[in-house]
Amino acid sequence: MSRVGKKPIKIPSGVKVAYNSPTVEISGKVGKLMKTLPTSIGIEVKGDEVHVVNRSGNDQAKSLHGLSRTLVSNMITGVTEGYKKDLELQGVGYRAQAAGSKLTMQLGFSHPVEFPLPTGISATVDANTKITLKGADKELLGLTAAKLRKVRPPEPYKGKGIRYVGEVITLKQGKTAGSGGGK
Repeated sequence: MSRVGKKPIKIPSGVKVAYNSPTVEISGKVGKLMKTLPTSIGIEVKGDEVHVVNRSGNDQAKSLHGLSRTLVSNMITGVTEGYKKDLELQGVGYRAQAAGSKLTMQLGFSHPVEFPLPTGISATVDANTKITLKGADKELLGLTAAKLRKVRPPEPYKGKGIRYVGEVITLKQGKTAGSGGGK
């Protein structure tokens, strides 16, 4: 049995957990999330705790037990506090602005790049170069941040592009003139 899967999850006040096999629905002040769990995994709500139960004894169900517990825990954290990812634009003339469910960016291309945000994800821009993505769904937030970074990933020579805040880019050394390799 999974050590992680056996731990009960505390339900904060204002959070509702509904389980209709195989779907779990969690709602709170930030939003409402739904997830379909594997059929070998069940959920029991006892008072102010959620217990994730492994209904099968096979090896695959054992590995899914801890994963399912973590997913439900992340959902509860998401609907109470929410998650956020910070990105920054590095480069001369790189800037962004948020308008509704769309992010418009100048990234050195001949045209501005419009990035549509999925429902449940919001973006704010500070100082034209710092993008903050917020949402209740941790998986969707990480996926959106990765897709946004993929529009213009940091290049290895000058480090220009979209990067996560705190991400370290190892820069390559450029070519040196006059190395004398022709004699």
